Amino acid sequence: MPTQPSAPRVPRIEFSDERLANGLRLIISVDRLAPVVAVNLWYDVGSKHEVEGKTGFAHLFEHVMFQGSRNVGKAEHMSLVQAAGGTMNGSTWLDRTNYYETMPSHQAELALWLEADRMGTLLDALNQENLDNQREVVKNEKRWSYDNRPYGSWYEKLQAHLFPAEHPYHHTTIGSMEDLDAASIEDVSAFFRTYYAPNNAVLTVVGDVDPDEIRRWTERYFGGIPANPHIPRLGDLSLPPILGEERRETVHDKVPLPRVYIGFRAPAFGDERLDALDIAAQVLAGGKGSRLHRRLVRDERIAQDVALVALGFVGGASVCAGWATVRPGVPVERVEAALHEELTRLGNEPISDDELARARALIETEELGGLSRVEERADRLSMFATLFDDPDLINRMLPRYLSVSAEQIQRVAGEVFRADNRVVLTYLPDLPPAETETGDADAQEGEPDAASAEDDAALDEEVAA
Repeated sequence: MPTQPSAPRVPRIEFSDERLANGLRLIISVDRLAPVVAVNLWYDVGSKHEVEGKTGFAHLFEHVMFQGSRNVGKAEHMSLVQAAGGTMNGSTWLDRTNYYETMPSHQAELALWLEADRMGTLLDALNQENLDNQREVVKNEKRWSYDNRPYGSWYEKLQAHLFPAEHPYHHTTIGSMEDLDAASIEDVSAFFRTYYAPNNAVLTVVGDVDPDEIRRWTERYFGGIPANPHIPRLGDLSLPPILGEERRETVHDKVPLPRVYIGFRAPAFGDERLDALDIAAQVLAGGKGSRLHRRLVRDERIAQDVALVALGFVGGASVCAGWATVRPGVPVERVEAALHEELTRLGNEPISDDELARARALIETEELGGLSRVEERADRLSMFATLFDDPDLINRMLPRYLSVSAEQIQRVAGEVFRADNRVVLTYLPDLPPAETETGDADAQEGEPDAASAEDDAALDEEVAA
């Protein structure tokens, strides 16, 4: 009989949830384990909120937000945090932008003041020089991460194939360089005034803090920032559950080895079918004991590496994507066929009890590891509040994962891993003619692929972002 999931013993995260008069949502969770505090601010703005001709603005502001505000000089935000013994950063994604600091707990007030100063007064410091400088930084980032990196264009191409041109997920967060070049001070100021408002933000504070102090400081520094009552609503982002056809593209590029990328339209983040797809990805590519690694890398030795992950988006559909790097001398077609066979098999046959137990254990380890860190707890509380208006999902997600059955995994695999729902990108080395017939492949046999390690990091960045 199939293994029945046992009731998991999951630590409960206690928190308060309230709003200031200007609409800022404040979540506080006390943790006395160590004298640290995580301050995490999510804005409900990402690349999906951009309009045609003005892409890349959300990501641009991730950079501009560190260029100073009325009371903080250029790059001073970072230096003040580091001088206080803290760390900080920001990230942009399709559905949101966030900024965060982890500080010694007695420096919580400093982090709150810094975030409030740039929410309320960033435009006081925005000038043409800052805009031009950060525009060039973003363009260099695109060259580094997309244009001049082996396999760097894969995600941009995959996203464009999986989402129609009129859908806001059709373009990546990096945006169009032409749009950024055309952006004026007035354009970017209007974007900031529209979305960087307290009633469009969630502020989460987790750690060794006095909640009443946090409330007083938040009211003092954020309370006077006016709300924006005219934040535009997104239109209907719904999509058909499947692509409706197979789409293929062959890319000749400066890559060390051929690689096959596969991508599928998947259920939206929040849909319990995506929970099952996360478990399915662990069964297929979760480490050396997974199906794809065992068959392609260890047993048949036709691939250097494999990967598969579900990327959750809330706007109509998500993405499940992965790849296999082809070993020298192996036909690309053989590797692609093996990929499709394993994904199809998952939809045709239930997984074993051992595979399900292993996948659950991997998910449980990952989830509990994240919840053990104050910065991750703060980020998840902000995420669930921003995307679902339900911060208590932090306490329900792991039980949801652990209750996924073999039947649910088989069902979602059959729904998603279909030939009429997939994109296949094949990257082939674009070598000079003199090099195409050399014995270099023999020298590479069995060697780790440095470019694939970089691509792993790129996918991790996409997920973390």
